Parts: sequence; structure tokens; C-alpha cells
Amino acid sequence: MNPAQRALWYVESHLVEPMTLDEIAAISGVSRFHIVRAFAVATGLPVMRYVRARRLSEAARSLAKGAPDILSLALEADYGSHEAFTRAFRDQFGTTPEAVRAAQCTGHLKLQEPILMDSTISDKLANPRFETTKAFLVAGISERISCDNGAAIPGLWQRFHQEVADIPARVGPVAYGVCCNGDDAGNFDYIAGVEVADFSELPRPFGRIRIPEQRYAVFTHADHVASIRRTVNAIWNQWLPASGLKAADAPNFERYDEKFDPATNGGLEIWIPVRD
Repeated sequence: MNPAQRALWYVESHLVEPMTLDEIAAISGVSRFHIVRAFAVATGLPVMRYVRARRLSEAARSLAKGAPDILSLALEADYGSHEAFTRAFRDQFGTTPEAVRAAQCTGHLKLQEPILMDSTISDKLANPRFETTKAFLVAGISERISCDNGAAIPGLWQRFHQEVADIPARVGPVAYGVCCNGDDAGNFDYIAGVEVADFSELPRPFGRIRIPEQRYAVFTHADHVASIRRTVNAIWNQWLPASGLKAADAPNFERYDEKFDPATNGGLEIWIPVRD
């Protein structure tokens, strides 16, 4: 099983037991940084949000069957009080546990069912080359991205093409899609930008980041840019766990050189930071 599959198996088989992100990562055989990324690209959900949604969904089913003790359900779902459970339940479903018990059904709720994944990843991933970058600066259009608003990234590139001429001190023709500042919930900053010589005259609305000197595994994405998530999934859940390397806690990025054309493909690389 790949890391995302191991995480799913552990979550589903320990749903009524306390669990932490560190425990899930350890069972999955990777770091917490790795499992956050691997699980999100494989399922479209942050791992701990999936845990919460599954527990609340099972609690909702029990309530619809008439479970009398809401506090017991709260404790089973790893909430320390009736109040905390009710808040989380309302945030998840837009209603209260008492209302679901009174209605005796869950048809109006959007329950999180167990995710079933294929045992293999079908993408034929070519072996990467390895490069060590010198530190460089990237500036461009930036937005905080979550699993819920990943569709915003194409819009960032549209804005980038409209505003790239306003980015001062540009270096070369290459564009970068940088993922950085990730958190345990799967959120990260995305910058559609270019290399710049310095930030001294960069207008405030533009995002900026320093890419440190770092060793990278570099993958060529040969298919249409719209299918990039499949390649990223194969990297994090197939190639990286089998490589003997670990993901470094550093920005990863897409690199679009002057050959890149969304209509004809080509010119797109995925750079993943690695360490021994």
C-alpha cells in the first residue's frame, strides 16, 4: 500500500480511538509533512479533516438511529464535551445533533463515506533527474490555497499573465508555480511568479518568496497541464516512498520554461525538495 492507502486503512480501523497526525504519519511510513501532501493529492481532503468528517458522519448515523447519550458519542468522536461536539457537528452539517436525532434520518446531511482507493497508481512516471538549486527569489500573484479552493490556481495564472509586466527586476523568461508555507491542515501559499533580482521595488500587492539552496528531484509532466494532479499524486504516493529519500520541508514548485504552451504541452517540470 502507498502512504495515502496506509493512512486510510489506519483511520478507518481506529475511528473510535484517539489518533494524531504524527501517529498516522508513522503508520504510513513517512513524515507528517509528507503525509499531509500525499493524502491531500490522493483524496482531495486534508487527512485530519477526513478523520473529523468520518467520525461526525458515524455519529450522525447513530443519532438518526436514536442514540440516547450524545456525550458518549462526543467522547467516541474524540471531543471532550457535549458543547465542543455540537459546535463541530453544526460546522460539518449545518444542524445540531439533537435535530438529527429528532428527524431520525440522515438523508439531508452530506455524510463523509469511507474513501476507497485502487491498490495501484496507473501513472507511468519517468525517473527524475536531480538538481541542486542556488537560492533565488520569486515574485508574483499569491493566494492561500486549501483543498476547497484549489480551482483558484488557474485564476492566479490568468492574473499573472495580465500583471507580469508590472513585476520589476525580472530575471529570465521562466515562470514558477511555487507551493510554500504549508500547514498540517493541507493549506499552502501558491505564487504564480517569476525570478527577480531583488524585492526592493516590488509593489506591496505582489507575493514574494526566497527559494533556498536545495536538492530537488525534477519530473517532466508530459501530459496536459490540467492533469498535473495525477502526476503529483504518483510522485508523493509512489515514487518518493520507494526512492529511499525523504521530502525536505522546503518549497516545491512547477517550472514553466519558454517552451511551455498549454495547448501543445511541453516545457513543464515539477520540482520536489528531497533529502537523504
